[in-house]
Amino acid sequence: MAGIRVHGESVALEDPTLVEGFPGVGLVGKIATDHLIEQLEMEYYASVGCEGLPRIGVYREGDRTARPPVRLYVDEEHDLLALRSDAPISAKAVETVADCLTGWIVEQEATPLYLSGLPAERENGERPDLYGIATGDAGERLEDTDVATPPEDGVITGPTGALINRAAHEDYGSLGFVVECNHRFPDPEAASVLLEEGVAPVTGLEIDVSELVDRAEEIRAKREQLAQQMQAIAQEESSQAQPLRMYQ
Repeated sequence: MAGIRVHGESVALEDPTLVEGFPGVGLVGKIATDHLIEQLEMEYYASVGCEGLPRIGVYREGDRTARPPVRLYVDEEHDLLALRSDAPISAKAVETVADCLTGWIVEQEATPLYLSGLPAERENGERPDLYGIATGDAGERLEDTDVATPPEDGVITGPTGALINRAAHEDYGSLGFVVECNHRFPDPEAASVLLEEGVAPVTGLEIDVSELVDRAEEIRAKREQLAQQMQAIAQEESSQAQPLRMYQ
């Protein structure tokens, strides 16, 4: 599939799940996916060069290797793929990126898990609520979990919303998890809820999220610059869930 380049040998996945981590409100999807990749020591698998993505090189602390900003990682043992993005996606690119990625996901016969934040105010110590949605026949995977249904009508914007739109349009099975989060700052606690109450139950993975909670301030500080970049982007470009009444 054009735009996705596998580095090294392809892996054989039987019934893969893909966790998506595009930056959005509270950076909840990105923080959750980055943590999952690090916890499971997932291997760099493929670069994503879909039309419209930023043509920049990204390097990591303590590592000389420069890579594209959007990448796929794999854990063959757990039939798991994860999409890591280190740059915001512009509104002009979301449609082409969603088409490009969806075509590849369908080819892999993977079930994507799309992660989004819902801006909400909550008291200190109050655990964020999590809601689950689905397209195609993937909703069956939510039946045996405690993930709640949405309490009101809503929409998901940005690249995550575009991906869900494509899945719904093609009646392809996907899951979406929406977590309440801080709309001004990176929210590691909300990201931990995505992993603990959403991703883990539907994948059967054991995910230790204690580090996200214990190091919340450090993680928040490290992600602050990207969060500021996201806030500088127009609201309709950023992945987030919103009440439907805002569009009526």
